[in-house]
Amino acid sequence: MGNVKGVTAPVLAGVDLDMLLSTRLRRGLAGSVLEKRTATIVFDAVDSGVWTVEIAGGRGQVRRGSAKNPTVLVRSSIGILAGIVSGRDSGLAAFLDGRLTVRGDLALSLQLDGLFTEDDDRPPSMPRSRQTLAMGVRTAYLEAGPPDAPPVILLHGLGATNASMLPCLADLAVDHRVLAPDSPGFGASDAPRGPYSPAWFAAWLEAFQRVTDSRGAVLIGNSLGGRIALEAGLTHPASVRALVLLAPSPAFRRLRQVVPLVRRVSPELARVPWPMSHRLVVEGIRGMFSQPDRLPGPWYDAAADESIRVLNDRAHRVAFMSCARRIYLEDAYGAAGFWQRLPTLLPPALFLWGDRDRLVPASFARHVALCLPGAGQIVMEDCGHVPHYEHPVETMAMVRGFLEHL
Repeated sequence: MGNVKGVTAPVLAGVDLDMLLSTRLRRGLAGSVLEKRTATIVFDAVDSGVWTVEIAGGRGQVRRGSAKNPTVLVRSSIGILAGIVSGRDSGLAAFLDGRLTVRGDLALSLQLDGLFTEDDDRPPSMPRSRQTLAMGVRTAYLEAGPPDAPPVILLHGLGATNASMLPCLADLAVDHRVLAPDSPGFGASDAPRGPYSPAWFAAWLEAFQRVTDSRGAVLIGNSLGGRIALEAGLTHPASVRALVLLAPSPAFRRLRQVVPLVRRVSPELARVPWPMSHRLVVEGIRGMFSQPDRLPGPWYDAAADESIRVLNDRAHRVAFMSCARRIYLEDAYGAAGFWQRLPTLLPPALFLWGDRDRLVPASFARHVALCLPGAGQIVMEDCGHVPHYEHPVETMAMVRGFLEHL
């Protein structure tokens, strides 16, 4: 049972957050994804006060006051924090609505969502944090939606985490069983030694679907996640109902002259720490959008914090480098080339491109059309590389329109 400190603090704004936190912590963390975590979590109620929760060894304790260099800082009003801790509200929804901000370990903040209530007490649409072994890789994932609803799997891009797919999860969890894993080498999942090729990721995804009983899922992937989804559709079509590709990264048709140079670059070079400033990472993320100011500043801060946190780990840096290298080295042509194989794709597919995408140009649409004339293709105007964040309403309307006709 968790030890509780400071529970004699007065009730503020009609809400006793001390009691709400301590009641949950008394149940302990056994069986949760935080059972083996050691972390310091600060809840800053901007209109009432600050609470710090320390977790270690499956136990937790709460006290009034802040902490230096917390693992994660969650900031909102006392009412919203109380709603989340009591299980009446979702931290994910509050984050997307701009009612809550997060700094530090974003993966941990997602694991906290719904921690304070039992699964049976929460609405199905509220995400639950899970872990499983897929192809021997400890894989962290979020799950939301009715357990008996049609499954959807969300696949994030290079350098991102499942947090980059949150708008899709929030929308689809109303009537789908949605699973959003951190791919191997990214986020809270392990980063094993491996080729990090599309075929390797597709094998991991097939194993993940088997262990989570989600074969026959619709795969929705952004950037690298779209490439993984395509490979899964090519190699494991029986496990894939359909594909939604959000600015997927296919094999490069140009700049093939750099392949010999990239081939000489060893991923092991990434064992050396990378100097990363928060400001530069934020600017890099902003560059993925047609109009970056469409997104609130706290979202960029949270994404940059998470990127820096993950890449501070040597194994995850090597995984990132391995994956980036594979993108350039993938064969575009020949018997095993991507563009020769693409016409054999069996599951129905919808491709969404951004006309102002600096990473994956919308001009790929015409090449896909030649290979898959029956696939849906939409080029979104005034859109960058992450349409579901830049134009969430329009993107999800198109996704749902596609799903309704399957």
